[in-house]
Amino acid sequence: MAGLTAGAPTPQAITVHGASRVLEVTFSDGAAFRIPFELMRVYSPSAEVQGHGPGQEVLQTGKRDVTLVSLEPVGNYAVKPTFSDGHDSGIFSWDYLYQLGREEAALWNDYAARLAAAGVDRDAPMAAKPAGGHAHGHGCGGGH
Repeated sequence: MAGLTAGAPTPQAITVHGASRVLEVTFSDGAAFRIPFELMRVYSPSAEVQGHGPGQEVLQTGKRDVTLVSLEPVGNYAVKPTFSDGHDSGIFSWDYLYQLGREEAALWNDYAARLAAAGVDRDAPMAAKPAGGHAHGHGCGGGH
C-alpha cells in the first residue's frame, strides 16, 4: 500500500480548481503544485491503469477534458478522486501527489513517448474493454 514515508511532506492545503482542471496542493515543506486532472487520470495508481505488474500498464487516452466529480479523504494519508469518466479506483497518497507535482514535466514527456510508441493520439477515445476484462479470454495465456 502506498502510504506515507516517514518524515515526508504532508499537504497543508488542497484546492480543486474545476475551471482550470487542476488540483492545487501545498505541502508542509513549502512546495506547491498545480497538478492537472488529466495527469492524475493518466497516472492513476489504480490496477485498472497500472495493471498487475511491470509491462501491464494500460495507456490512457482521451482524458484531456476529464474533471473531478469528487475528492474524498482516505485516512490521514491519501485522497480518492472520482473523475468525470467514472474512474474512481485510484488512491493518491500524499507521497504520490508530491511525486506527480515534482515530476510533472518528466511524466508528460513519458506519456508523449508512450503515445507515440503506440501510434495513438492523446485525444483518441479509449478502446472498448473486451468482455471478461481480458483480450485473451480466460487464463491470459494467449497461445493455443
